[in-house]
This record gives sequence, structure tokens and C-alpha cells, in this order.
Amino acid sequence: MNLQFTLEKLPIMLQSSVMTIELTVVSLVAGTILAIIIAFMRISKQKVINAIARFYLWIFRGTPLILQLFFLYYALPSWGITLSPFAAAVIGLSFNSAAYTAEIVRGGIISISKGQYEAANVLGMSYIQTMFHIVLPQTLRNILPAMGNQFIGMLKDTSLVSTIAMVELMREAQLIGSATFKYTEVYITAALIYLLLTSIFSYIFNKLEAKLSIY
Repeated sequence: MNLQFTLEKLPIMLQSSVMTIELTVVSLVAGTILAIIIAFMRISKQKVINAIARFYLWIFRGTPLILQLFFLYYALPSWGITLSPFAAAVIGLSFNSAAYTAEIVRGGIISISKGQYEAANVLGMSYIQTMFHIVLPQTLRNILPAMGNQFIGMLKDTSLVSTIAMVELMREAQLIGSATFKYTEVYITAALIYLLLTSIFSYIFNKLEAKLSIY
């Protein structure tokens, strides 16, 4: 492995990893908001609303993420809708993430004991107040480990947006490799950066989990 070459290209790849982090954070935040909405639709007693949520999950959990990205970036222009690589990446990652996160959130909501709802009812709280002031705070705390795994998975999934000309860490590695033919050095460097990022965020989520744990 050529150490000098690696050190020369490392700053460029580290800079592109900033886009990887940005994509991950933006997509996870947007995906989590959408996931909460989908989760409420899933537990709704209204059959139509519940069916819409199930259809959404069926579509986005039943098709590959790369296919969803291709559809947004390459297929939509034929319908007169053109998205930038960044917009297509964020939308695709957010919608896909929401499909999986919604089931995590739904499981967290279901895990809250009925006594919490009864106590809120005694205090005269409405359904919305109960959900946002009592249920969701406890749910989000309980599902934090699963959300940490979802974040790490999202961080790695951003590599797929390189297929739609989005320049992030993986795309930068491909470009450097194609230009220099030093694929071994480039891909090992990219792997080490991914390992570094996942280790850092795993540590952060572990600290948050420990801080919010209920004893």
C-alpha cells in the first residue's frame, strides 16, 4: 500500500465524508419525522389511514433502496420532474429510512403501558397531549438503541447515492480510483473512514443511551 499516495488523497476523501454525514443527518431527521406520522397511521383505528400506511411500508420495504434512488433521479424526468442529485438522495434515503423507523416507533408506542394512558386521561389530557407529552418522550428514549443502529445503517447506505452522481465519500473514492488506478489504496482508505465515522457515532449513541437509561 502506497502510504504517500494515501496521505495525499486523505484530505479530499475526508472533505467528501462531510457530505456523507450531512446526507445521513438530514435524511434521518426527515425520515424520523415521517416515520412518526406513519407509525400513528399504523396504530390508527381508521381502516383507510391504516391501509395507506401499510401500502407505504409495503412499497419502500419491499423494493431495494438503489431502485428507489434510480426512480427518483432517472425515471421522474420523463414525467417532467427533475431532481438534483442531492434532492434525490435526501428524498430516497428519507422515505426508505421512514419505512423501517416507523415500525421501530410503532413498537415503542405499543410498549408503553396502558397505565400511562389512564393516568393522562385522569389528568384531563387529550389524546394528542397524551401522545406528545407522555408517550412519545418515553418511546423515543426506549427506541434509542434501535435508532442508533438505523443511523449507522443510513451512514453506510449513503454509499449507494454514488450511483446517481452524488459526490460523497464513495463517489470520491470511485473517481480517484478511476483516475489513478490505485484502487487498493483508495478503497482501504474509504473503508477506514467509514469505520471511523461509524465508531464515532456508535460511541455517541451509547453515551446518549446510558444518559437516558431509566434505573
